Amino acid sequence: MKHKKTNPRRSENSASPQEVRLNKYIANSGVCSRREADKLIATGEIKVNKEVITEMGYKVKPTDKVYHKGQLLQSEKPVYVLLNKPKGFLTTTDDPQERRTVMELVKNACDERIYPVGRLDRATTGLLLFTNDGAVAEVLAHPSNNVKKIYRAEINKPITKEHFQQIVDGLELEDGPVKVDELAILDDRKALGMEIHLGKNRIVRRIFEHLGYEVIKLDRVVYAGLDKSNLPRGKWRHLSDKEINRLKSLKIKKKD
Repeated sequence: MKHKKTNPRRSENSASPQEVRLNKYIANSGVCSRREADKLIATGEIKVNKEVITEMGYKVKPTDKVYHKGQLLQSEKPVYVLLNKPKGFLTTTDDPQERRTVMELVKNACDERIYPVGRLDRATTGLLLFTNDGAVAEVLAHPSNNVKKIYRAEINKPITKEHFQQIVDGLELEDGPVKVDELAILDDRKALGMEIHLGKNRIVRRIFEHLGYEVIKLDRVVYAGLDKSNLPRGKWRHLSDKEINRLKSLKIKKKD
């Protein structure tokens, strides 16, 4: 198999503004995030004009044809869709067991191929973002970028003052320390609001379970500055230009 060698024209900083990095092109086609696109390139799964490319800095011209698994990719316009996820849907693009996935809920949102950013477990409701903008998806999903999320949790019994303070001060879970940004009691000490930026799996549920509570309901009400205003459960909407610009500003900050 012939691999493409370094091409100065494609990797120079002075390349034409019409040229884009190969990983960005792949991400914009809706296949995956930029980080995942780098892996596809490194393993020789990407061809440009029928030639395997493994160079990370490779630049794609508007006239180039990019293939993944033999399929021609089209660099699509960026799309951003916000869903108020109901209970009972998996956050995945496909499920081998044919269970319901969030993709069913946004199938009529656009013609472009979009995918969910991050995860909400099957029983958790609330805000979930879909996009084909791999750069934005990577920034939002990566734990090191401290993207703020606010949850409303209902637990099976009133939280004690001692446990409330333990959460505020920080806990040590099996995979390391956990610190929330804010914690507030909303109703009879069984409903709490939690602001947190950690991206660990099932982190809110695990915090309460660690202290002996069962989470009855969990709803993500704010995500990366986006909220559920005028968005009923199970419905989706496209982001406004203002919201899109706010997300893209996060991308700019990451590069600085």
